Amino acid sequence: MSRRGRVTVGVLVGVFLLFTLLGWGIDAYTDYLWFDEVNFTGVYTGVLVTRLLLFLVIGVSMALVIAANLYLAYRLRPLLRPHSAEQATLERYRMVIQPRLGTWITVVSAVIGFFAGLSAQSRWKDWVLFQNSQPFGTKDPEFKVDISFYIFEYPLWRYLLGVGFTAIVLSVIGALAVHYIFGGVRLQGVGDRMTSAARAHLTTLVAFFVLLKAVAYILDRRALLLEQHVSPGLYGAGYTDVNALMPAKEILAYISIVVAIAIIVFSNAVMRNLVWPGVALGLLAISAVAIGGIYPLAVQNFQVQPSLADKEAPYIARSIEATRAAFGLSETEVRPYAASSTRPPATLASDTSAQNVRLIDPQLVSEAYTQQQQVRGFYDFGPKLDVDRYTLANNKPQDYVVGVREINDNALTTQQQNWLNRHTVFTHGYGMVAAPANQVVCGGLPYFVSGFLGDDQQPGCASATEEIKVDQPRIYFGEQSTEYAIVGQTDETKKTEFDRPQPNNNNAEERYTYEGAGGVPIGSFFRRLVFAIKNTESNFLLSDAVNDNSRLMYVRDPRSRVEKVAPFLTIDGDPYPAVVDGRVKWILDGYTTAATYPYSQRINLQEETTDELTNRGTVALARDNINYMRNSVKATVDAYDGTVTLYEFDDQDPVLKAWNRAFGGKLITPKAQTPAALAAHFRYPADMFKVQRNLLARFHVTEPSEYFSGQDFWQVPNVPDDPDSEVKQPPFYLNVQLPGQDSTRFQLTSAVTPNNRDNLAALISGSYVDDKPRLEILELPDQTAIQGPVQVHQRMTNNATVRSELTLLSNSNQSQVLFGNLISLPVGDGMLYVEPVYVKSGQQDAVPLLQKVLMSYGDGGTYVVLANNLKEGLDKLVEQGKTNQPTTSTPPGTEQPPPGNGQPVLTGQLAQAAADLDKAIANVKVAQQSGDFAKYGAALQALDVAMTNFQNAQKAAGVATPPTKGPSTQPSTNPSVNASVPAPTASG
Repeated sequence: MSRRGRVTVGVLVGVFLLFTLLGWGIDAYTDYLWFDEVNFTGVYTGVLVTRLLLFLVIGVSMALVIAANLYLAYRLRPLLRPHSAEQATLERYRMVIQPRLGTWITVVSAVIGFFAGLSAQSRWKDWVLFQNSQPFGTKDPEFKVDISFYIFEYPLWRYLLGVGFTAIVLSVIGALAVHYIFGGVRLQGVGDRMTSAARAHLTTLVAFFVLLKAVAYILDRRALLLEQHVSPGLYGAGYTDVNALMPAKEILAYISIVVAIAIIVFSNAVMRNLVWPGVALGLLAISAVAIGGIYPLAVQNFQVQPSLADKEAPYIARSIEATRAAFGLSETEVRPYAASSTRPPATLASDTSAQNVRLIDPQLVSEAYTQQQQVRGFYDFGPKLDVDRYTLANNKPQDYVVGVREINDNALTTQQQNWLNRHTVFTHGYGMVAAPANQVVCGGLPYFVSGFLGDDQQPGCASATEEIKVDQPRIYFGEQSTEYAIVGQTDETKKTEFDRPQPNNNNAEERYTYEGAGGVPIGSFFRRLVFAIKNTESNFLLSDAVNDNSRLMYVRDPRSRVEKVAPFLTIDGDPYPAVVDGRVKWILDGYTTAATYPYSQRINLQEETTDELTNRGTVALARDNINYMRNSVKATVDAYDGTVTLYEFDDQDPVLKAWNRAFGGKLITPKAQTPAALAAHFRYPADMFKVQRNLLARFHVTEPSEYFSGQDFWQVPNVPDDPDSEVKQPPFYLNVQLPGQDSTRFQLTSAVTPNNRDNLAALISGSYVDDKPRLEILELPDQTAIQGPVQVHQRMTNNATVRSELTLLSNSNQSQVLFGNLISLPVGDGMLYVEPVYVKSGQQDAVPLLQKVLMSYGDGGTYVVLANNLKEGLDKLVEQGKTNQPTTSTPPGTEQPPPGNGQPVLTGQLAQAAADLDKAIANVKVAQQSGDFAKYGAALQALDVAMTNFQNAQKAAGVATPPTKGPSTQPSTNPSVNASVPAPTASG
């Protein structure tokens, strides 16, 4: 290469390195500033130093091993080489390599060491846990070793063993290449094909490889406790592993040591050739196949398979016990629940749990929150709201559906999308809006009690005052805060941030200047330059909006902030806001996980936590394979200043103790220091509950023989209104008292059904008692006839009376009927099912309104009502139970056609009822078109009354319903009533 070419290449390489190092440096510096803002610099420096040390130690060690073997191979080259065509060809390579041998060795070793270092720095978590190991106090059932070895030590030993194998293999390849180039190994010519020095060097490396294999056999014995071996489909060492494979691996470890010694001795001291070392390696391979493969296979086929259940029973018991311990299922309380009452009891209407059933579906009502409490088009509450509880004036805790009014950057108009508006004007949301979870007003809207932007709330549709007091309602950190924000002004009179519309004057705006400590100060020119380069945005340097008092807020969504502060935690996919001491705080659940708990069942975290709500306001978890999980941390993020606090929740978790110790012991706030006002809003985490529920579907069976048969396994039902979608029904938060509980609790509940059947098998609930998690199971009899969620929904919607009313709802102005969460609640020694029914008109920007409540008691189809509200539905069910006159679905094929042309003559009371019904339908259409929700709700209630009067008149006149493809009303002179339309499908 010419001198100019070398200079050009050097310049290009220099420029590349400059920009690469500049990018890394800026990222590192801005990360440090962010950690300094949240007062967690110890995490940043600790992780960074650990990664650098691992990179250097492993990288340099690998480079030195490779370099030493390459140089040794060169030093052991023969001084005289026989003349041959092969050597003549290699001479050209020797002429290139030998003058710059040190450079070649350095470059090759450095490249290998660099990639080895990159691999090592990614294992920083293994090293930190290895250094800060904590005892579990529990030993594995086979080797009687504390579980801490598998969690904290085994992963690092396994990695180091892999590094050793890599170093030896690369050394063998490199040394063999050098020996060949410099004549130590020859393929042609007279004499030996390998010099004594080359043979000694290479065989020593092979012997080290075999010795590492002996170590691998020892670790493989422990690894059997972590792999899937136990039938049927359980993890851990089974009968064959314990009685055949473990002894085989121990024997192979001894054989490997003997073979390693034989390779060195026979190839260099006794026979001085490779015949016997080759024979020794061949015998090792044969032994591995015979002892480690054929023998265990024979034991499995001839001893285990003929009596599989008996042979595997002790190991099935080990897997069950370990899985229940690893996922916090050991203390699960199981209570039988006969559900023997199929008739609504007289006390149903006064039952507290029945009265507290949540009607508002957080997924469906989000649009109503946005439309009613939005005021400006860029405000948004997200696709799903959250459920929490508060104790207000009545001194009784009640669950509320809550949402935070945030700014949706994607909803800004084209004019508002410029840099100045996006980053300096529209910087924050305002207020937390809440509504009782079982109360609707004004035609199906929630009854809002907080988060108002003004004093112009419609009477009766919202509380007259703020019932949940918030001293600082501004939301600078939220789930929709995807953009960075620049806040702060030098001139207090120059307020640039949009705060909210002025009360009683939506056309005017109030402005605000941030007064908190959140964000990174960027008043200096240097910091502005750094962030200008990082964000490729010159306005950091040119805009007047950036001044000496400016602060830059970035990484603003709560989940990302906690993940950055605590990278060792898995964060629950559903953060929720709560008002604590007058401030809005995001509460997040943090999990410690591991994948090496012996005998525990391994699961995929993403698959186990995916259901109907995933990616609809919740975040899908990573596809991590784990077999240990604890809800160890409750984290909070202040919505105004972004302060992150980690509170210890599980004070017995050794993994959390190890991480806390690794960062100086002050990373986690002790559980005893958790404020009572904050602890009052802790709730059982959804993702943890899903994992435990899915595991309990099998591991509620603790007898090995019963588990082996699998006859008592459960499954999570699909979404009731769309069972063919194969999407799982999510659990629900309820503030109820279940049978066997001594008081009302805010708990997460889920129904489960038997495998491959749809009837109800059990109810699983998770709650906190004395600040500790408690799982409870209400188990129904094996051959129960109580219907499951899918069956109940189908039977309720197929009820003749219900279908006719649903048809009217869906036929009005092309409305869409949507079904909310179907809740199964054990009440009065029976099962109560409650499913809210929403109606969404065909108009543009229409929102779903809760119009009816579909309720059933008993077997799901005998006693069914479609009521206007919860109280009315409970009263109707009680009345049905008293009169013992259940509503029934019309059996197919039993309808009687009307006489004549199918239009019976309507006279007297029936004719008047039909006319009233026609008028009510017309009023509903007019109200929908007007967009007045209060008027629309009143029209729907009038329609319900007219429908009831019409049905009573039918019964009194003895007129039958004409056959149609779906239920319809009796004929009248109005075609809208005569129309025969299909009933709404289960999907709404």
